[in-house]
Amino acid sequence: MESEAELIIKSKQGNSEAFSSLVSRYEDKIFNLAHKVCVGMPAEAEDVYQETFLTAFKKLSHFREDSNLGTWLYRIASNLCWMRFRKKRGEPVVPLLDQSHHHDDDSDPGSGPIFRDWSDGPEELSRKKALREAIETALGDLPIDYRLVVVLRDIQGLSSEETAKVMKLSVAAVKSCLHRGRLFLRDRLDKVVSS
Repeated sequence: MESEAELIIKSKQGNSEAFSSLVSRYEDKIFNLAHKVCVGMPAEAEDVYQETFLTAFKKLSHFREDSNLGTWLYRIASNLCWMRFRKKRGEPVVPLLDQSHHHDDDSDPGSGPIFRDWSDGPEELSRKKALREAIETALGDLPIDYRLVVVLRDIQGLSSEETAKVMKLSVAAVKSCLHRGRLFLRDRLDKVVSS
């Protein structure tokens, strides 16, 4: 199997099979990023997914071999998500949710949900579906800059440093966005769970 560096060199020379091999290494990650960031806009997510690799193909000659290809592709996809999101919707107001959340249920260890049967019956399937929908809705309500950071860090598994490179932010800014994004999601999901 050829190394990524060899595939990049061959792709720059016009070898479409080498570029296809590069695409196959990253297509699932870019697909997931597009669908998580463009939540509620599946057609936009599909366009971002396709445009990311089209843009990469067109601009591959400008890619520096000493850079990380995955980070570069995430950057392209993030920019495309950002542009489409701004075109589709007005930028939401960013809530400040720095207040702490206190949960009284920590005092009684037996107060949490009790699972009698680990198989997924109709109730459990319904609950999982409702939770998945609540998470997607909350993620869709998250301001786009926070959403990108949350998706890159918590869903795609990038480090803070890698996310900072993709987003062209400082590591401190990434950590701040991640913290605020998580607080936003926790606040939204707390309301769903408690209702």
